[in-house]
Amino acid sequence: MIPDSSSKNYIEENELQLDSSVASNEKIKHSGWISWMYKLDSFGIETRGIERVSPEERELLAQKKKHSKLRQFINVLGLWVAACGGLTSMSSFFLPTLLFNLNFRDSLVSGLVSMIIGCLVPAYCSTMGAKSGCRQMVTAKFLFGCWGVRIVAIIVIISSLGWSVVNCVLGGQVLGALSGVPLSVGVVIISIVSLVVAVFGIKIVLKFQNIIAIPMIVASILFYVVVCKKYDYIKLTNELLAQEKFSGETIRGNWLSFFTIGYSVTATWGAGASDYYILFPENTPSWQVFSITFIGISVPTTFVALISIICGTIAYSYKPWNDAYLEYGVGGLINESCKPWGNFGKLIVVLLYISLVCNNIMNTYSSAFEFQLIDPKLALIPRWCWAILCTIIYLVVSLVGREHLSTILGNFLPMLAYWISMYITILLQENFIFRRTESTRRLHYREFENKNSEEAEQTNKKHYLYNWNCWNQPHLITFGIAALISFAIGIIGAAIGMNQVYWQGWVARKIGDYGGDIGFWICMGFTGITYPFLRYAELKYYGK
Repeated sequence: MIPDSSSKNYIEENELQLDSSVASNEKIKHSGWISWMYKLDSFGIETRGIERVSPEERELLAQKKKHSKLRQFINVLGLWVAACGGLTSMSSFFLPTLLFNLNFRDSLVSGLVSMIIGCLVPAYCSTMGAKSGCRQMVTAKFLFGCWGVRIVAIIVIISSLGWSVVNCVLGGQVLGALSGVPLSVGVVIISIVSLVVAVFGIKIVLKFQNIIAIPMIVASILFYVVVCKKYDYIKLTNELLAQEKFSGETIRGNWLSFFTIGYSVTATWGAGASDYYILFPENTPSWQVFSITFIGISVPTTFVALISIICGTIAYSYKPWNDAYLEYGVGGLINESCKPWGNFGKLIVVLLYISLVCNNIMNTYSSAFEFQLIDPKLALIPRWCWAILCTIIYLVVSLVGREHLSTILGNFLPMLAYWISMYITILLQENFIFRRTESTRRLHYREFENKNSEEAEQTNKKHYLYNWNCWNQPHLITFGIAALISFAIGIIGAAIGMNQVYWQGWVARKIGDYGGDIGFWICMGFTGITYPFLRYAELKYYGK
């Protein structure tokens, strides 16, 4: 329901209060009690927060040889390879046979198809970075408004911290199986290294990821060699699964449940994809950004997902690997697979362990910005402070849940698939229905009411379909009413179709003996049907 005029006035008054608090932030930054935090910038620590990087800044940066467009594309490609070509992406793809009782063919189809579809989400989201110069969730203000984006920011924080917990627990398993040390040791090491790199900002993150990318690729190739020596056990696994005589509906239900997990592995990168393109020149073609992101995520993830599915399928029927999995989880399975190569095999395991750090660095780096979106006052605290807080949170949670990786993966990842599906649905409809042409731009006339004549002239001259200059001016951008209502309706769809230990929707439970997870498909449908009508009504009523 679109509010009446009295509620409209109330909302606008609150948005103006937000504007005044944003305007006062710069003064407070230079006050004595907080200014010392910003002095750390001189030591190389990135203190820049959610502020937009202007087109002029990016053009000046691109003129420098080390920040040329080609160099930036190479750097970001290395970043994606390092983040997606390691154990974090592998971890979920060990499970289709071991946890969902899928044969090799069904595991491949469910896992790889879902993963490729998921790659389309961050590939599209990343195109917002070069266009706007804003972080991913800052651009979400133009969908959810300055109040609604707080809810989204909290969801993204939970998502990022959840992935970090997965990485830390898996790292603890790997190191524990390798050297016999307690799981907590591996958890602490990953957390500390991730924090140190993430604190120093995007330039150091890019350098670190590029350095690690090559040895990670080598380690993955060697893992192929050692695992495929037991390839004959795949046939035995398929025979054992056939003897279980699961019904066709049950197999389809398990297939759909793993499909949701495979999709979420790559789709959830969409929550922060544009963060790594905010230094790209504004005129960078969107198709180039889309392509480099899609390739950077899909190729390394496909490469490691395939060997993980092979390894998990073999482990179902090969007793030494199965025993290692039951004792140490995925970490034990990886270590046992590499044992035939002795110390060289241990080196491969160590390299795969380091790959977890790459993924954690990106989670720690991006999630720090989401805290600054929750409230304008929180934006006063530098990003590195939030990075430390994020690390403390996921370190504590990892230590508590270090014995339950498979449970965490099975219950946590599908939840991420639901929310990111609703977000990308709203973003696509906003861009293709309400932001596509100059005529639809006129529906947003309030957004382009800029009192700064110079900025207004620049915006009109470049024919922006978003007025990125008002990213921190709540009274000029949407209230987010349509997005929030559509999001809430989408949650109902997710509840109907989800298949989890803690909740099984009435549609999901009808698929086979154990149910099948189709929550993200239904929530996309519910959100997609309601948003266009609500958004049109919101634009007609508010003009933004």
